[in-house]
Amino acid sequence: MDNRKLKILFVSSEVEEFSKTGGLADVAKSLPIELRNLGHEVKIITPFYRTINHREHAQHRFNLTLNTDYSRPDVQFQVQQLDLDGIPVLAIDNEHYFDRAGLYGEDNHAYQDNGERFAFFCLAALQTCEADDFTPDIIHCNDWHTGLIPYLLKTRYHDHYRFTHTKTVLTTHNACYQGIFDKSQLNLIPEVSSCMDERVLENYNYINYLKVGLTYSDKINTVSPNYASELLTTLGSHGMSNHFLSRIHDFEGILNGCDYNDWNPETDTYIPANFSADDLSGKAICKEALQKEVGLPVSDHPVFGMVCRLTDQKGFGLIIPMLDRLLKHNLQLVIVGSGDPAITGQLNAIMSHYPDKFKFIDIYSNKLSHMVEAGADFFMMPSIFEPCGLNQLYSLAYGTLPIVRGVGGLKDTVLDYDQDPEHANGFVFYDPNPNQLLNLLRRVLLLYVEHPEEMLRLKTQAMRSHFYWSDAAKHYAHLYYNALYKHQNW
Repeated sequence: MDNRKLKILFVSSEVEEFSKTGGLADVAKSLPIELRNLGHEVKIITPFYRTINHREHAQHRFNLTLNTDYSRPDVQFQVQQLDLDGIPVLAIDNEHYFDRAGLYGEDNHAYQDNGERFAFFCLAALQTCEADDFTPDIIHCNDWHTGLIPYLLKTRYHDHYRFTHTKTVLTTHNACYQGIFDKSQLNLIPEVSSCMDERVLENYNYINYLKVGLTYSDKINTVSPNYASELLTTLGSHGMSNHFLSRIHDFEGILNGCDYNDWNPETDTYIPANFSADDLSGKAICKEALQKEVGLPVSDHPVFGMVCRLTDQKGFGLIIPMLDRLLKHNLQLVIVGSGDPAITGQLNAIMSHYPDKFKFIDIYSNKLSHMVEAGADFFMMPSIFEPCGLNQLYSLAYGTLPIVRGVGGLKDTVLDYDQDPEHANGFVFYDPNPNQLLNLLRRVLLLYVEHPEEMLRLKTQAMRSHFYWSDAAKHYAHLYYNALYKHQNW
């Protein structure tokens, strides 16, 4: 049964190599490649944003028309084709919806019509599938942006020959983002805007795209086993626990993998010296290069790194209150990222008092991200919640010991030194309290200063922790088969 090769349509609002704001893009690149490597036929659908990379290589495929009701003009759009390691990427091109400076918003503010934009995207994705003469066994939807696709398949497309046997899987990458909009944004889908089912239109007035996707998908999952457990609780579910509990028999957590083609210290072209678990000498060169790159004095003091979006989720409510006390110690800290202007202002103010110890770089830079992972001694991820997390996986690969809060996928991937010194690959704390974080950082500092040989052992051990996308892809394939065999036999 599990040897049948599937046709998989992977629908995502962003795909690494072409567009990216977070970890969703990494998954949308790596998972389809590994599914293809298992022998499945995979196609990807994503928006053709103004800022999409490699647009000069796009090949025009279709001119299509989205038919609407009589009260609105039809919507014209094009489909451009790009290539991801031999996998066709069909990009939905519409000037009104996607010719913008950002993917979802600008200047830290979401676009007001995001509900309409991604309602259009869901409709256009299904129409593109038809135009491409592709009959998928599975449509793999990702996050709220694609949440209307399972609903459309069970309503408008219920009797459509193309999708008679198609099943849907919805992956929730971050349940904090749910896509909640007034029904006025649903004019492209009049059967939704006039729907009298509260599972679709809450109070008959607004829609939660993620909730609709969870309700109508054949199978649902999230990106780590521990986050799946958290989503079943009131505290950890962002208000969605009842919806996950109602689908508990169709719900599981599948841990993300790490793309070791991009994140491998033995082959990384962004760093000045390559190194491995058997020869860590290049890591010292990377540390010195990082210090010089960001303008810190070259020293043997431990370097702590962070690369992330500046949001409350990432734990800045824990970091900022204790940062002044931390920087009294002999260490250096490098934070790279952009986001919340309030967090940016606080970090800049603290940096001005510790110019030789703390550098905050208010940009996202792929090169600098690699330099931090390679050159830092420790990587901080004190997240309030973290569905899976990828940077701790990158850090492990580079022997940069992660310091994490024990939530979501961080708990699944980082083993704490105090709990299990023999098998540890990092450091974990649990209480979301600035003092608890500071206490852990001080213990880490003491270990660094007093036991350098133990630090070397830990770094080597971390580098031998591996999380492969090929393993994750096998779990997803099993989920697909379960979705197909749930209702029918092949």
